[in-house]
Amino acid sequence: MSPVQTSDIYGGVDPGDAPAYSVTEAARYVSVPRATLSCWFFGQDYRAGGERRRSHPVISPANATTRMLSFRNLVEAHVLASLRTIHDVPLPRIREAIQYLQERANAERPLIDVSLLVGGGSLFAQSFTDLVEVSGRGQMTLQGVIGAYLSRVETEGDAVVRFYPFTRRHVPTDVESLRNQPKVVVITPLVGFGRPVLRGTNIRTSIIIERYLAGESVAELAADYDRSLGEIEEAIRSEFPAAA
Repeated sequence: MSPVQTSDIYGGVDPGDAPAYSVTEAARYVSVPRATLSCWFFGQDYRAGGERRRSHPVISPANATTRMLSFRNLVEAHVLASLRTIHDVPLPRIREAIQYLQERANAERPLIDVSLLVGGGSLFAQSFTDLVEVSGRGQMTLQGVIGAYLSRVETEGDAVVRFYPFTRRHVPTDVESLRNQPKVVVITPLVGFGRPVLRGTNIRTSIIIERYLAGESVAELAADYDRSLGEIEEAIRSEFPAAA
């Protein structure tokens, strides 16, 4: 996979692979519980038959020592979340499917392999629904959910470059509500050091919520930034859902 862009700011490292997010930050951006995300990237201790065991990670983190994740890790977690929304698909089965795709499609990281994600991710969705134990309506729902999640990921060439996190509460299996979620807030490693910003700008949502909580109104912020009321409201939802 070719780099998004290299930059001296990242010490010559591809910005998409640079360790940039804590597990807590990433969990919020991909709408996944922190403990779940930690398990996906670092494994988890558990007991079985009186013995202490540890599950293997599903995704390789940018830096296992510091427990920091990259932009591409965020997208991988987002795509994995689409598979886990159908709860009768067990994680070990998904792990097997990922390994199978690595061999079958020669994809080192199939969760973000552009050749599998293009065209609404139909090839990716079909590959997984062929492998996991889902049938009938459940399979149709899984394909629809995967497509809705993948529509929030944008690629250029053979690289994933933008990710639009969900900013509103949603039912994970309601495909229509997933598709109708706005794409106002975007995360890209090339703007704002990978922090969420309003689409087409470098205005960080964290700054908007800071000013909002300090007492400035949505209308004042919209006028200040020359953005619509809806954009400011969406920025607030993304950082502080209770405020919206």
